[in-house]
Amino acid sequence: QVQLVESGGGLVQPGGSLRLSCATSGIIFRIYTMGWYRQAPGKQRELVATITSGGSTNYADSVKGRFTISRDNTKNTVYLQMNSLKPEDTAAYYCNARYSGIKEYEYWGQGTQVTASS
Repeated sequence: QVQLVESGGGLVQPGGSLRLSCATSGIIFRIYTMGWYRQAPGKQRELVATITSGGSTNYADSVKGRFTISRDNTKNTVYLQMNSLKPEDTAAYYCNARYSGIKEYEYWGQGTQVTASS
C-alpha cells in the first residue's frame, strides 16, 4: 500500500520559516519525481516545486529564492524548506510522487496546512 504522509505545517508569522516533510512507503522512492503542490481556498492546486530522481529541481516563480526542495533517498522522504514566508503562501500543501515509464504512476498525500499570518 502506497502512503505519502506530510508533516511540518503550522502557523507562522510572515517572514518566518517552516520545513515540510513527506515520508513515503510502498514505492521505489529513488525512481520517482517528487513534488510539492499547494491549494489556497477558492483557488486551483498549483505547483510549488519538484525534484527528479536525478536531483534536478524546478520551482514556481512565486517561491524561487525562498523555498528549497530536497530529497533523502535513504529515508524515502522529500522536504520543502520554506523561508521568508508571506501571507500569500497560506495554503494546504500536498506531496506528490510521479513516475512515467511504460506505465504512469502518481500518488498524493493528504496535505498539511501552512498559515503565514500575524
